[in-house]
Amino acid sequence: MSALNGGILPQGAASGLSKPDKLRALEAEYQALEKTPLGQKVAWTGQTGGAAGEVSAGTPYQVGQQNCRQYTHKAMIKGTPVTGQGAACRNQDGSWTPLS
Repeated sequence: MSALNGGILPQGAASGLSKPDKLRALEAEYQALEKTPLGQKVAWTGQTGGAAGEVSAGTPYQVGQQNCRQYTHKAMIKGTPVTGQGAACRNQDGSWTPLS
């Protein structure tokens, strides 16, 4: 999950998450990219502070030899709604790297 480089939530908002909640959010991003069908969402709920969110991934596509997907992460952190959008490509080792 470290290959997700902290995920796609805006940095200022993500810094408001506890470490366990940040891991839950990154795990949801990974699950959405790895195996969630188009149109389905991966939800997560934080252990502290009432944080929660959901991640949805778009249709897989190819960039060279890599499988890639666009995805959206909507979350509520400390009562504030935040949204991150981006794309990531799967590496040979199974990790995902966001495209900048």
